[in-house]
Amino acid sequence: MRLGVIADDFTGATDIASFLVQNGLPTIQFNGVPESHDELSAQAIVISLKSRSCPTHQAIDQSLAALQWLQQQGCDRFYFKYCSTFDSTEQGNIGPVTDALLAALGETQTVISPSLPVNGRTVYQGYLFVADQLLSESGMRHHPVTPMTDSNLVRLMTRQAKGQAAVINAAQLDQGADAVRAQLDTLKAQGINYVVLDALHEQHLLTQGEALKQTRLVTGGSGLAIGIARASATQQQNSDAEHAGRPQGERAVVISGSCSQMTNRQVQAYRQQAPSHEVLVERCLDNAESYAQELCDWVEAHHQPELAPLLFATADAQQLQAIQQQYGAARSSEAVEQLFAAVTRELKSRGWQRFIVAGGETSGVVAQSLGVTAFHIGPMISPGVPWVRDIHQPLSLALKSGNFGDEQFFARAQQEFSA
Repeated sequence: MRLGVIADDFTGATDIASFLVQNGLPTIQFNGVPESHDELSAQAIVISLKSRSCPTHQAIDQSLAALQWLQQQGCDRFYFKYCSTFDSTEQGNIGPVTDALLAALGETQTVISPSLPVNGRTVYQGYLFVADQLLSESGMRHHPVTPMTDSNLVRLMTRQAKGQAAVINAAQLDQGADAVRAQLDTLKAQGINYVVLDALHEQHLLTQGEALKQTRLVTGGSGLAIGIARASATQQQNSDAEHAGRPQGERAVVISGSCSQMTNRQVQAYRQQAPSHEVLVERCLDNAESYAQELCDWVEAHHQPELAPLLFATADAQQLQAIQQQYGAARSSEAVEQLFAAVTRELKSRGWQRFIVAGGETSGVVAQSLGVTAFHIGPMISPGVPWVRDIHQPLSLALKSGNFGDEQFFARAQQEFSA
């Protein structure tokens, strides 16, 4: 067995890679579709794309290119990984990419399983919850790019994709893997293309993994990877792979571009512990390169061995709305990301080797700016967030999705996993 994973953003890729390693599948992750075809020994290969919020045709093209490369590496089962909060618009990109992958594989049915109970993401009767709130009532309803205003996964898939959706609910999951497989076959005979799987706890994910052992394409968040890995692994957790990804380097910096509720709390907590500097959108738009040099000088002046300095563009919902009204949502977001790209390149040239980053888009920009193309997966800082170490360069990164981790994440990433 070789599992090929296509992830729609960078932190989502490290998220699922960490769960695969932790549950027994040696894993290598690539940033983008590789150009080489080197012999790989891992049982799972993860490709991170930046396809979550790009134009739909680009997301499809990138995903199909990743699929083709994975097939060339001998992968025979595939996993389309998206966020556990199903981040998407009315048009996609989850539905259209799923349709394209099904068509390319000659398949007519897959599953939809974004649940990650350990991080408070559960599905009940086809409705997605964030902790004790419906998705549409959580902080995700204010997301600047993909606001989630509906919690019903059947409706979301039906609007985005071409086929029909149905649910296998928690009571059916409780009956075990054989019952789930039988229900999948029944729904397939009825012409159901997308089967939303309830999951309230980890045992539901393990049942899903066992039931889907022969399924060529699954889709979901990183939680399903627990079940897939446990059902497929032929050895215990690969401690060597985890050790290879432990952080290295003395100079560290924390960069936060996410505006999620949890990242807001993490930034607020960390500002009480370490030097911090807010990134101003108007300065990014004025002269990004000059501003980047100024920020790097500040980071260098505030370097300390205990806790790294923080650069943040994180804002709460009210501040974010004001920024978007003044500068435009796309323009302000792009300006900040380009600023962080310039800062990252400059800090690398000055000898910085450890980067702790909050936000999926920001993490992708940082990794790209650092020239990170492939890396080892290291120890898990928080569920779904590991340290990773570049295979070719002396660089270590902790890359987290906006809502992942606890309030002390930034400090713990350094204190519990010192270089």
